[in-house]
Amino acid sequence: MPAQEPALAIDPNEQRRAAFEASLAKHGIALSPHESDSVFKLAAWMGDGIAGLAETFPAPEEDLSAILDLSFLEQGRRLRDGRLTSVALTQACLDRIAARDSAYRSFYRVTAERALADAARADAELAAGQDRGSLHGIPVGLKDLIDVAGLPTTADAPGRAEAVAEADAAVVTRLVEAGAVLIGKLATYEWGTVGPDTSGLYLPARNPWSLAHITGGSSSGSAASVAGGLLRTTIGTDTGGSLRGPAFYCGVVGLKPTYGVVPNAGVLPMSSSMDHVGPISATVAEAAVTLDVIAGSNAASLLGQPINGLRIGYARNWFARDNQTMPPVLEAMDAALSTLSERGALIEEVELPDYYAIEVAAAAILHRESFDYHAQALREHPEAYGRRAFLSLAAGVAVTPEELARARRTGQGFRTAVDRLLATQDAIVTVGALTTALLAAPFEKEAVWTPMRTIGFNVSGHPVLALPIGLDKGLPMGMQIIGRHHDEARIVQIGDAFERATDHAVQRPPAI
Repeated sequence: MPAQEPALAIDPNEQRRAAFEASLAKHGIALSPHESDSVFKLAAWMGDGIAGLAETFPAPEEDLSAILDLSFLEQGRRLRDGRLTSVALTQACLDRIAARDSAYRSFYRVTAERALADAARADAELAAGQDRGSLHGIPVGLKDLIDVAGLPTTADAPGRAEAVAEADAAVVTRLVEAGAVLIGKLATYEWGTVGPDTSGLYLPARNPWSLAHITGGSSSGSAASVAGGLLRTTIGTDTGGSLRGPAFYCGVVGLKPTYGVVPNAGVLPMSSSMDHVGPISATVAEAAVTLDVIAGSNAASLLGQPINGLRIGYARNWFARDNQTMPPVLEAMDAALSTLSERGALIEEVELPDYYAIEVAAAAILHRESFDYHAQALREHPEAYGRRAFLSLAAGVAVTPEELARARRTGQGFRTAVDRLLATQDAIVTVGALTTALLAAPFEKEAVWTPMRTIGFNVSGHPVLALPIGLDKGLPMGMQIIGRHHDEARIVQIGDAFERATDHAVQRPPAI
């Protein structure tokens, strides 16, 4: 074969001059040879100078701490366009936990090694074009009633410090399949009962808005970690308001789905007919997307849609005339409904059945079912429980079969009454709690009743969205939006519209 002639080297200056001449021609600019030389020298000087700017003024590194305060939907966009890696995001999250959580006490266990491995896997998969969805590469925390294989599920109970789970809960399996980064186990009231309580396995979580006030429970760590900016979304449970109470008191979003939508397998039970699994998140959109991942639902399908023409029943009777209701809570609720009206919703005052009747019926069901689950352990291993949780669980022994049956009939009647209202309303709105978060100190002596309006919807099984409606003296207040069974999308639509019309979701606790 004949030898190939060597390729001629291309002079970069000639390339640049040719590109310059082509640009002049493209724009129809005619220059004399002398003018062309003069202008080209200026252009070449600017080009050479600009090329060296990166060395003189290197691009500032992106503030990863600030990225933690972005919606995980925005974080996900950055993961996909190459501006962010899951490893960097996860490390920033771990750094913030290390800096802040000694004050909040929201985590029982931080699984840093696993989290970074999950993050590296997510980065590799996304780089290869394997996209598992909205939580791919996003750090997520789990309430410590939820099994993660190889980790203790402590329930904050003294007897469960070494209760290592053999398999993942169903909800964890779904998170893993979605590519989420599992970053640790979060605080709970012991066995989901009463609190805050210092007789459990760990010290109780604290409210980022005021460390002297309660978080609400039992998903205390889930709410504290989100309110404190440690995580954007978490998984908790709700048996009597355990997602929603912490959401009200900590100024975040809790979404209790329709009963049974998220499987309870691998989640320690409290009351089998009332237990729900769901998210606590920083915004309505993030809660909806998280629920869709763990439930396979369509809660996020109406995000951003207008609410004009939707019929909303305002159940003001549940709190307006109660002498325990703080005046600022009533004012904030009325203002919230005015905002929904301004967005085009049709507001009609409606009446839910007497709250105290459904509260006592629900309490009887909860206590009896909890006692039946724990009866043998209470008898044989009382030392495995903190004393306050022991007493709360033992109280169920007093509920007779006849009383339990009557309570369940009341629960069915309440469900029917709510369904009847929802036949003419797209959703019902009522208060979350009658007060802001209470001081924690009195709870150290005995259990203190917290005036919430949540437990009835655990018996009825309706989906409920809890979200903030403002602050009073630096403490959050919240409302509930109740929907038809399996209509999470509608309450999310309404909550998202309210959130977009206000600044409540962007309020932050004081720096620690």
